[in-house]
Amino acid sequence: MRLNGKLTNIEANKITVQLDDKPDVLRLRQLSNHRQPSVQVDIEDGRSISPDQRRKAWALINDFAYYTGYSPFEMEEVLKAHYMAETGTDYFSMADTSMETAAGFITSILDYGFDNEIPWRFKNMDAIPSDYPLMMQCLKHRICVICGKHADIDHEPAIGRGYDRNRIDNRKFKFFPLCRAHHTLRHSKGIKWFMEFYHIKPVRLDEDTIVSLRLNSRKQLREFDEEAKHGKTD
Repeated sequence: MRLNGKLTNIEANKITVQLDDKPDVLRLRQLSNHRQPSVQVDIEDGRSISPDQRRKAWALINDFAYYTGYSPFEMEEVLKAHYMAETGTDYFSMADTSMETAAGFITSILDYGFDNEIPWRFKNMDAIPSDYPLMMQCLKHRICVICGKHADIDHEPAIGRGYDRNRIDNRKFKFFPLCRAHHTLRHSKGIKWFMEFYHIKPVRLDEDTIVSLRLNSRKQLREFDEEAKHGKTD
């Protein structure tokens, strides 16, 4: 059940809300099974969707449409339905929705697209917001963080040829996914130039992510820890 109203007071960790309509108390009790109901408060700041957000959303929607064969307007409705089902958000228009809803919708499109392996086209990679965890998604799905093509996971610092990659403790490295062309450019231009030119930084991964990406197994990590205890290092 969604209740709408206005925030009238904040005191420490307590807030007061004046509801627009009188709530159905009996229905509330039924929904909560007579327990103390929990609530989530979303505060609308009054700002409408920005032109940049609208541009980014439509660029991503068009990629979905291009891949699935839907028209862009059909695809918009499909993605909206998914977002509303996931979040409980009411129906909204891309013409005048709030900045908050627009940001959530864009993030939902990206999550859904990466999880379903939608191939983002090169010209739309810059439509992905800078605060979206793009690097981690690209690592997970082996997508070049620069152009969206198939990628291998690169180490930073780089690992030289002839090194036994099965004996590398990947907790000591940072990573980013690069296609063959950008991998070659990274080595020819140098890492400092490469990161400054493309405005990206490799990321360090926790153990769970390292295992999920099959960079090391749990067994290998335990072996590295045992070797470290006995003074053995790579």
